[in-house]
Amino acid sequence: MKTEARAVVIGGGVVGVSTLYHLAKKGWSDVVLIERKELTSGSTWHAAGLLPLFNMSYSVGQIHKYSVRLYRELEKETGLNPGFSNVTNIRLARTKDRWDEYMYYAGVAETIGVPVKLLTPEELKEVWPLCETDGIIGALQHPEDGYIQPADLTQALAKGARDRGATIYRNTTVTGIEKLDGGEWLVKTDKGDIRAEHVISASGNFARKTGAMVGLNVPVIPVEHQYIVTEPHPAILERKKQGLPEMGVLRESDSAWYMREENGGLLLGPYEKGAPVCYIDAPSDDSEYELFQEDLERLMPHVETAIARVPAFGEVGIKKIYNGAIAYTPDGSPIIGPAPGLKNFWLNEGHSFGVTAAGGAGWQLAEWIVDGEPTIDMMGVDPRRFGPYATEGYLVAKNEEAYANVFTMHYPDEERAAARPLKTTPCYDRMKKLGAVFGSVYGWERPNWFAPEGYELPESEIGMEVDVLTAENHAPALDDGRIVEKWSFRRSNYWEHVGNEIKNVTTNVGLQDMSAFAKAIVSGPGAEAWLDSILANRIPKRIGRIALTHLLTVHGGVRSEFTVYKTGPQSYYLVSAGAFEAHDHDYLRKLLPADGSVRFQPITTQWGVLVLAGPNSRKVLQKLTRTSLENADFPWLSGKEISVGAATAHALRVNFVGELGWELHHPIEQQNYIFDQLMEAGAEFGIKPFGIRAMSAMSIEKSYRLIPRELSIEYSAWESGLDRFVHPNKGDFIGRDALVELREKGPKWTFVTLEVHDVRDVDARGSEAIYSNGELVGRATNGGYGWRVGKSLALAMLKPEFATEGTELEIKILGDKFKATVTPESPFDPENNALRA
Repeated sequence: MKTEARAVVIGGGVVGVSTLYHLAKKGWSDVVLIERKELTSGSTWHAAGLLPLFNMSYSVGQIHKYSVRLYRELEKETGLNPGFSNVTNIRLARTKDRWDEYMYYAGVAETIGVPVKLLTPEELKEVWPLCETDGIIGALQHPEDGYIQPADLTQALAKGARDRGATIYRNTTVTGIEKLDGGEWLVKTDKGDIRAEHVISASGNFARKTGAMVGLNVPVIPVEHQYIVTEPHPAILERKKQGLPEMGVLRESDSAWYMREENGGLLLGPYEKGAPVCYIDAPSDDSEYELFQEDLERLMPHVETAIARVPAFGEVGIKKIYNGAIAYTPDGSPIIGPAPGLKNFWLNEGHSFGVTAAGGAGWQLAEWIVDGEPTIDMMGVDPRRFGPYATEGYLVAKNEEAYANVFTMHYPDEERAAARPLKTTPCYDRMKKLGAVFGSVYGWERPNWFAPEGYELPESEIGMEVDVLTAENHAPALDDGRIVEKWSFRRSNYWEHVGNEIKNVTTNVGLQDMSAFAKAIVSGPGAEAWLDSILANRIPKRIGRIALTHLLTVHGGVRSEFTVYKTGPQSYYLVSAGAFEAHDHDYLRKLLPADGSVRFQPITTQWGVLVLAGPNSRKVLQKLTRTSLENADFPWLSGKEISVGAATAHALRVNFVGELGWELHHPIEQQNYIFDQLMEAGAEFGIKPFGIRAMSAMSIEKSYRLIPRELSIEYSAWESGLDRFVHPNKGDFIGRDALVELREKGPKWTFVTLEVHDVRDVDARGSEAIYSNGELVGRATNGGYGWRVGKSLALAMLKPEFATEGTELEIKILGDKFKATVTPESPFDPENNALRA
């Protein structure tokens, strides 16, 4: 057995073998895979082998696209047939909301290059003659989709890896992993030890056990998934006899199941509510090709709908019911990327659609490991999107919820109820009494919007227009049983209430809780020099000054965004998006100098943030402090420590809504006192709370960029329009050389703001395709209605030749094309007069 390797992959399922294959393909021949039993002996062997390209995530969509195209070519390279059956994949729609979901997805698909075809019920019947079409309003077909034989695929990838010099050790168990003094890893096995520069955990159901060896809490727990295989059916056998093509993989999303042909019969895979997690403490040491006791009763609601849709399914006997473990994460997407806090330890875990994702996941992880960066935006699958709050109990609740909601509609504003509320700020109850309808980010509860007192959705708005199993179209009921929010791909019931919040902020004053912001203190004798060496903007030189700055990749893309506030000599307060706390702080920690000259102290849970914004905000705050808030004494982009009544806060004159205002960063234990003081002082000025959705709508009117939408590793800082925040002449910083080179080459994309014309009940949300004379020229990254300017707006990345102000284009929103015009940046208050007032 080898004693040294460049990288060791742990886990011989399709995901691990794909990772090995792609590392070898990148030129790393000195790589090893260790599998405790035989290849595919975990979840891979019992997987149904489906290859669903459908995914609402930009990241996962591209991963799946790569996988399917790789699998088509694999036999040519390896000589082994992976068993790919390109039978297509067909998704049925029975409701208007489902059709909207498909139309939204079609935009995502077009912008990442995945072809889709829309079918009428009549066309559906032609390609799936055993399917009854009653109640079907249409279908979406993936021509390149189908299914594959997981074991054959794994063996083909293994051969491709071995042919490039990689080594696979089967029947070898990893017993421990140690970090050596020189920074390398020692992977201990029952057959010997291997010293390696990199370790990749792709251990599937053993993910938490593997992670525990290096002190990681990996947010993966498997869930039981069942599928049914029937005896052969005469009609299917007759089709084969006649040489007719195999019918495609059929998915009735509104009944939460998939179906395909299998050896002359049918295979049905439901996603039912109540499927339990399993292997919480990992499988047993001797686990191999393991299945659980089937539970047909749990599947019966889905079986009944399947028989109604495909009567042939009920006309033959059951041959076998499989019930096996599939790894899940709280949001249902995998975790692919660097492990938090550990150098050169990588995760490729949590794959609930592992066969589909394996190719793309291995591809991007190999790019990341070998070249230092992935080539597509991976924020949607980054392991650091979860934090320490994702403990065992949380995972049990959320992973079961994720499984039960695989086929439910994933509305843009959906908020799932399990394991909530988990993290609340002190003013949570106060906001709740004022009508807050909460959302959750990084475990925190944040007000999305505020419902008027006593408000309730009418009964007619709740549920679908037809009776379906996946009928949930609204947010969870409030404590008193009222349902106040309907989810939709269109303007929903909260739209006008958000507009009222914006109107009040714009004319009076609003108060918002943004305590979920990620917050940290950077200090020490080397603090300024260090920040200057990693961030693209100039670091504030004077105490009390504020700068918006970005951490770039070595290729000039945008990784993270920080507000940097200088609080003292060699002391800085950093604020970034709450959703990316683990991601941002992990990168900062890993970049710290080894000499101890810089201290990094996270203080997110110690400090709260209340945002006071609107033309009356100065009047309200001035009633509570002796500090002068006038422009001459307290200019825009500055901060001071002030008294707020008897409390204290750092008042930062910045916000994300484009109005006069301050962020009040305060000791969390003083939050309710400050909240009450502001509400009392603001009563005469019309103070009211506002939520995230109002903030988001106002930010779009200001053309403010967000990670990972307009700011991404896929776009250079120049392409994202960050010229005023990037200073190559200040000295070296991460990504500087690449930016200088890219400036000479010119951009591939240009960030723009669009006005969308003639809309009625729908706005862009991001990922919509943009055309010029029928040619795809860009994609929307965000969008919404601008209440202050009275226009529907979209932010977008366009090919530079179409980015000139006044250029007329078309944008496709939920299947309909609308005229769109490139408009000057910041449609609301382009001169920032309100901010500087």
